[in-house]
Amino acid sequence: MSSERLGIGFVGSGFNARFHIQSLTSVREIDVRGVWSPNEKNAASSAALARELDVGEARPYKSIRDMVADPAINALWICSPNHARIANIKEIVDAIKGGAGTLRGIACEKPLARNVAEAKQVVDMVESVGLNTGYLENQLFSPDIIRGRELIWARGASLTGRPYLARAAEEHSGPHMPWFWQGHLQGGGVLNDMMCHSVEVVRQLLTKPGAPRSSIKPMRISGHIASLKWSRSNYAKQLSETMGKEVDYTKRPSEDFARATIEYEGENGETLVGEVTTSWSFVGAGLRLSAELLGPEYSMSWNTLDSSLKLFFSREVKGKAGEDLVEKQNAEMGLMPVVAEEASVYGYSGENRHMARAFLAGEKPMLTFDDGLEVVKVLMSAYMSAEKGQTVEFPPPGLESFIPAVAKGSWKP
Repeated sequence: MSSERLGIGFVGSGFNARFHIQSLTSVREIDVRGVWSPNEKNAASSAALARELDVGEARPYKSIRDMVADPAINALWICSPNHARIANIKEIVDAIKGGAGTLRGIACEKPLARNVAEAKQVVDMVESVGLNTGYLENQLFSPDIIRGRELIWARGASLTGRPYLARAAEEHSGPHMPWFWQGHLQGGGVLNDMMCHSVEVVRQLLTKPGAPRSSIKPMRISGHIASLKWSRSNYAKQLSETMGKEVDYTKRPSEDFARATIEYEGENGETLVGEVTTSWSFVGAGLRLSAELLGPEYSMSWNTLDSSLKLFFSREVKGKAGEDLVEKQNAEMGLMPVVAEEASVYGYSGENRHMARAFLAGEKPMLTFDDGLEVVKVLMSAYMSAEKGQTVEFPPPGLESFIPAVAKGSWKP
């Protein structure tokens, strides 16, 4: 294996960036060299975290252009808010076109953009400078998903037929930052925020190992959205007090629950089904990722809260609120699951290792910005279906100019 390492810079210093940084303690191929954020204090804090974890001599940068210009940085990880995506990519592309520096690749957190038009703009901009791209979907790199898929296809599918039904869900009690809750900034509600993960998990599970992602094709999509919890008056008040007056779910709600059924056509014309669910109204120990795969004579299941490590605290243990046991932790007493290595369990470590190796070798990663664009098309189709109250053929007419009512502030639960 080559000893060459990829020097990366983070555009954005929020929760996702910090999770990526934490995952790199087991990734030998990456050194974190820089962090940029419009909030200089947050950039400095994330850079300090990288140095503390010994994953690179990171420092905060004054601009994205400065990171592109630094020869020690040869790839960027985009972890900034959705509404900043176009401006951030444009600054990178303009810096490269202006001769400020070169990059081996650029990786972007989910979703690629807030709607199809923006996603196409992102793809076009990076193609104009020939950048290698990676679309970050961490759950595909979860060790349990990887191993479960391998075994199901090698043992069950090879003897009794390919799998035909996959389910995936991501659920928790709500995002950390105010912009996530604002439809016009984020591009929607929980569907646009998190369903991308589950969409890719079901597609991956239903795709034969070694076959191209395009070997199964989405044909029809049925979506449903609702605000089950956070538009209720008492919770809307609580949300506004926590996130600020700009987050007012009595006037401008976003959906906190979404589901979709995606019908695929298999390589031999078979009907395959993916069921995806996501929620900001889940009440439990914390973040729950789950998946199932079913075939003629077999099944698999995955649930991150089915942890092998559990702790119990009586009511006499009155610790402060935190997330030291599991992401989006909702309690500090009782019987609590512990996800000891979240960055690995959720797939961040494997994802970053894969992207780094692809960029270093000059190869296309498993998922590129083109794949990220297709995921946005699926999400927007689910919104269209929910608004119409009917199943839509994929891709539906008008998709490229469609903006969800939630993002326009005109949606009513």
